[in-house]
Amino acid sequence: MLAGQLETLARHAARLTPIHLRELLAAPQRHAGFSRRAGPLLLDFSKQKLDEAALDALGAIAAECGWEQRRDAMFRGDILNASEQRPVLHTALRAGESRLPPLAPAAVREEIAATLQRMGDLVDALERGDASAYGIPAGITDVINLGIGGSDLGPRLAVEALSSFHTGRFRCHFLPNVDGHQTAALMRSLDPRRTLVLLVSKSFTTQETLLNGRVLRQWIAQAYAGDEAAAAAHFVAVSANVDAARALGIPEQRVLPMWDFVGGRYSVWSAVGLVLALAIGMPNFRAFLRGAAAMDDHFRSAAWRDNLPVLLALIGVWNRNGLGHAAHGVIPYSDGLAELPAFLQQLEMESLGKRVSAEGGALRQATVPVVWGSVGTNAQHAFFQALHQGSDVVPLDLLGVVRPSHTLKDNHDALLANLLAQGAAFALGKTTQQALAESREGSEAERAALAAQRTFPGDRPSTTVLLDALTPESLGALIALYEHKVLVQALLWDINAFDQWGVELGKTLAKSILPALTSGDVPPSFDASTTGLIREIRALG
Repeated sequence: MLAGQLETLARHAARLTPIHLRELLAAPQRHAGFSRRAGPLLLDFSKQKLDEAALDALGAIAAECGWEQRRDAMFRGDILNASEQRPVLHTALRAGESRLPPLAPAAVREEIAATLQRMGDLVDALERGDASAYGIPAGITDVINLGIGGSDLGPRLAVEALSSFHTGRFRCHFLPNVDGHQTAALMRSLDPRRTLVLLVSKSFTTQETLLNGRVLRQWIAQAYAGDEAAAAAHFVAVSANVDAARALGIPEQRVLPMWDFVGGRYSVWSAVGLVLALAIGMPNFRAFLRGAAAMDDHFRSAAWRDNLPVLLALIGVWNRNGLGHAAHGVIPYSDGLAELPAFLQQLEMESLGKRVSAEGGALRQATVPVVWGSVGTNAQHAFFQALHQGSDVVPLDLLGVVRPSHTLKDNHDALLANLLAQGAAFALGKTTQQALAESREGSEAERAALAAQRTFPGDRPSTTVLLDALTPESLGALIALYEHKVLVQALLWDINAFDQWGVELGKTLAKSILPALTSGDVPPSFDASTTGLIREIRALG
């Protein structure tokens, strides 16, 4: 951000800091003025520490930065990922469901459509129980998705969120971690002859994915008396490296593509979502794409004041750079969205966790806050104490579903009541006078001490996101909402949201440490701590 823009934020923050949210929320039209709807999503930011003047200033900053030009450049397929010289075209994955004229190159759209058709044909064959044309044996009942990061978090979120839409044809499992504990547990519980493994890796070099793939292949081969070819028939690959997949015995007809113009954390809309399509069926998968495309259309057409992704991004910049908050909480009041905090951790922190500009210069402002959270109401009995009365303010996204997929009305009413109550409590708090009125016993000093402990400062901002219902369409719109939020925040912070060099260093070091850990031959170049820990581990092994 430019120095003048930061000064503008500081000026409005200084003006608003003495004004409590109680005062802002006293205005009768506060909700109407600070909430917007797009399709099945309602965004209520009336409990953010903003007024019209501050919002106008934020909108002016977005206009100065050219948010509309950046948005259109992404949809066109311009080179937005400059460090890797790649376009950013995850929106093209669902462009076939858009109502607006396409902007992505025709060749890209045609390739995506062809892949979606191939994916649908494979899903249909597996659902029929006759995938012999693909060399897959009959009787598949379980699917294991082998992938990590974006190849796990997006599909896992969607599969769990849309459990009420599962066809029941397959049981779907996720195996991201190199830790063998979960792998061993799956092998104990599943029938290898009835298990299909989806090996999802763009490069086909991801250590965790390939290691788990080798272990599962050996497990399946044992069920066929060591027949490696029979075991290979249980594998489907999603990768950009067809040759590497073929080397593992996976023929090209069972390899669905990934593309360099789609980052892993944006890839659930592609063949990476094969496990989701197997869980909910292709019609519902296309509905998932349709919901995302509807949010794309909204992002492309709405003015910033009515544009949910832009507003969400401006709120994030305001809380981080205007008010100086270093953390951001995500609390879904829906068990179906329990994986959303983990998904958004990657989407936002891997995209926006940068300390230099896209041109390599030092940034003037802080960037991404620490994103964390858990499902409500569990979170209320875990860390809400710190959020209400701790010394640091953590702005929140509180998410809820208006119409549940079950018929337990009393449960759902209580859930929504807790969602609304927490938003109000964070904003309004409880004054010392109110706490004193509740303390009727003891000396004046004891009453004062107890009242101090029972005082809630309030003035803690939150945004409420309501989904009409948790459906493939609304989930697609929700995920796309946060994707576009990241694009706008990256623009305002002048960073590249589509590379992730910070992921690489530890992976490179792990490759050099593994031989030393297994052989005990520790190179002198290793630091003293790593050398000592290797020796300790080997001594106990």
